[in-house]
Amino acid sequence: MKALALFSGGLDSLLAIKIIKDLGIEVLALHFNIGFGAKQDKSEILRQRLNQVGAELKIVDIRKQFFDEILFTPKFGYGKYFNPCIDCHANMFSHALKMLESQGASFVISGEVLGQRPKSQRTEALGQVEKLCEGNGLIVRPLCAKLLPPTIPEQKGWIPREKLLDISGRGRNRQLELVQHYGIEYYERPGGGCLLTETSVANKIKDILSHRPIVFEDMELVKFGRYMILPNGARCVIARNEEENQKLKFNHPKMSQIELLDCIGPLGLVEKDSSEQDKNLAISLTLLYGKTQINQPYKVRFEGKEIESFAFESKEKAQQFLI
Repeated sequence: MKALALFSGGLDSLLAIKIIKDLGIEVLALHFNIGFGAKQDKSEILRQRLNQVGAELKIVDIRKQFFDEILFTPKFGYGKYFNPCIDCHANMFSHALKMLESQGASFVISGEVLGQRPKSQRTEALGQVEKLCEGNGLIVRPLCAKLLPPTIPEQKGWIPREKLLDISGRGRNRQLELVQHYGIEYYERPGGGCLLTETSVANKIKDILSHRPIVFEDMELVKFGRYMILPNGARCVIARNEEENQKLKFNHPKMSQIELLDCIGPLGLVEKDSSEQDKNLAISLTLLYGKTQINQPYKVRFEGKEIESFAFESKEKAQQFLI
């Protein structure tokens, strides 16, 4: 028998997989990429963690579907920031349930713990998730299963209910005891993990929504770089380092790139329909964060042309534009 597991990379989902594996059931860990799990590729880290419990990893890219169907129209609203947790979890379960047949699996598991998260892991919220994804009794939560109604895998004897656990609340003592018991060394410490629960990311999404129709490519703008609002209303993003230069170097339908030609420095982006004043300011601000000197002209490539400009007067004064 085989199960599919929702695997965030955290300790709880790792323990849930181990519990089911120890029952002699094969587990394939599914990591759903919604675009806000992390700023860097975690695939190798995820595989290393799963190696400890003998499970394979399959990464499923659902970024566009999440953006189009879930992020802005959640049926059960948002958490404290811009996190549609209930709808997001239901969406992942829905994808996993649809994959059961193709993967030769019989049910889905997750590491959710009753009462651990105030928004998405209340009894009511778990029921809402089940209803949204049409789980039909095929979702097992091994860490808290004894506190929930028996699922089909339990009723049919695929998994013995007495081997499942009754963990609840925000405490971690039971989980840490299991870590020692199973000899698990590598796991993610608790603490969010979703960028949609970060104030800066949430504020940037809200700002774009208030400014113009948001597009899929904007999801990179809210994760990387210095995000600025210029005097005439244009939005500008300037990378902080070479890694962010690479992350922001893509074709964006609403943004023009500012590329420094004769000095080392960041990539800048400014909205294509900005005023000339804001475009010139964006160029000067991009130069400010490069290796430049005040009152010395520098060449940049912008909207198909090479032009000269000067760096903005100071980083202190540039703070007024940052969000």
